[in-house]
Amino acid sequence: MADGVRAALLAGGEGRRMGPLGHGRLKPLVPFGGAGRLIDFSLANAEASGLGEVLLLSQYEERQLMDDLYRTWWWPGFRVHFGPYDRAYREGTGYLPPPPGGTPERGTADALIRKAPYLFGPDVSEVLVLHADHVYRFDYGPLIAAHRRSGAALTLAYQRIERRYVHLFGMVDFDPAGRLTAFVEKPAEPTSDLVFAAFCVFDAARLHHYLERLDGTGWQHDISRDVIPAMLAGGELILGYEVPGHWEDIGTVDRYHRAHLALVAERPSLTISQLPCTIRPGVPRSVVGSAPGVTRSLVPADLVNGGLLEHSVAFPGARIGAGARVRRSVLLPGAEVPEGADIDSAIVLEDGTVQSVAPASPRGGAHV
Repeated sequence: MADGVRAALLAGGEGRRMGPLGHGRLKPLVPFGGAGRLIDFSLANAEASGLGEVLLLSQYEERQLMDDLYRTWWWPGFRVHFGPYDRAYREGTGYLPPPPGGTPERGTADALIRKAPYLFGPDVSEVLVLHADHVYRFDYGPLIAAHRRSGAALTLAYQRIERRYVHLFGMVDFDPAGRLTAFVEKPAEPTSDLVFAAFCVFDAARLHHYLERLDGTGWQHDISRDVIPAMLAGGELILGYEVPGHWEDIGTVDRYHRAHLALVAERPSLTISQLPCTIRPGVPRSVVGSAPGVTRSLVPADLVNGGLLEHSVAFPGARIGAGARVRRSVLLPGAEVPEGADIDSAIVLEDGTVQSVAPASPRGGAHV
């Protein structure tokens, strides 16, 4: 399956909408799920799908991201390719050449153009585009196989969600034969309940053609706003592939919080075995339904709990002081809750900062 497929991971997010949670860290490295980070989901999916390599597409604080991924996602059989910096890492020098000249990247399509020499080539027949801030587990193999059988220029993943949330995403619609008929990024008045799940498979030659055609025009430099609409207008065969189960785009702190509550619902959206483990991987995790001091929470084995923890997610190294109560919250790695504190619907950061969010009830299901 992996022969001819080039997987590219868009990981340039700054996390500006994440508030204090995004300060001082790259959005792809925001902790998620009790033991991993946002970026780990797409990488875990790629590895489990038989892809031995993923090309990193990022220019925002790229050195920090590469240093992290080199430590956590580099071993025989799987690695992240660092484009123009890859040779330096293979040789162990750690040297990074100056960044390419020209204007900064303005959108996701620019990221593809900047790394084109590492993205396209005679042995690449398909380009699998992934994002570093989506939470889901998915085998890309059947998607790629369906794309190849169809001969489509593009096969995009989609999911059906509640209509009231469609305005946050790329809205899609299909004809009875499954061909894409409409694609509108963040529509003001949605007419469909289907959204682009932000990962897709392009025919490499067709993608390259449209990037070259759009480059230098008055475009927005974006895959969703420019490339896909241009392909649709050009009459290309674009098909959809439905994503079953859980899929979540973590764009705001509210959605981050809600997604964690879904992990400890009566019918959790993802199981522990589906959550990547890159933060202190030797520390076991479990969902404790009911135990002294802990009610329906995802906790690490090294949790120090002197109070009450209810319907929450705690990362390794978290500590709850005597008499404290924590409800519907997320405790990041090493977070400490002071004695006697009462925390509800919040995220406790590594330095003890409490970032409050609007109260939300734990819920299961797919996208919220």
